[in-house]
Amino acid sequence: MSTDHAPSASDCLFCKIIARQIPADIVHETPTTLAFRDIKAQAPTHVLVIPKEHQPNVVALGASSPQAVVELFEAVGAVARLEGLEAGYRSVFNTGALAQQEVFHAHVHVLGGRAMTWPPG
Repeated sequence: MSTDHAPSASDCLFCKIIARQIPADIVHETPTTLAFRDIKAQAPTHVLVIPKEHQPNVVALGASSPQAVVELFEAVGAVARLEGLEAGYRSVFNTGALAQQEVFHAHVHVLGGRAMTWPPG
């Protein structure tokens, strides 16, 4: 069973992607964020946008660095434009094991390319 405890940065899958130790299909990068295609895509476009700062979730990121959250959302907007999602997309944070968060490094799922149903879930 997974826990809500974040691994150290040296053990974190996303930190290894940032360090280019693990390959990823990178679609956008800034000095503070990285965006890459999800290998378990749930929509025609499914991109993960992550801060380069290692924090277990967006709440911890906001407590540590509110500006990093702003930059994360700016990167989400940039990815949506780059991917042609102006007609609509969904941004999702899964926070904690009960919400199906699998990698305990803050990240946003950007999903688009098809109509999204409601309620999600």
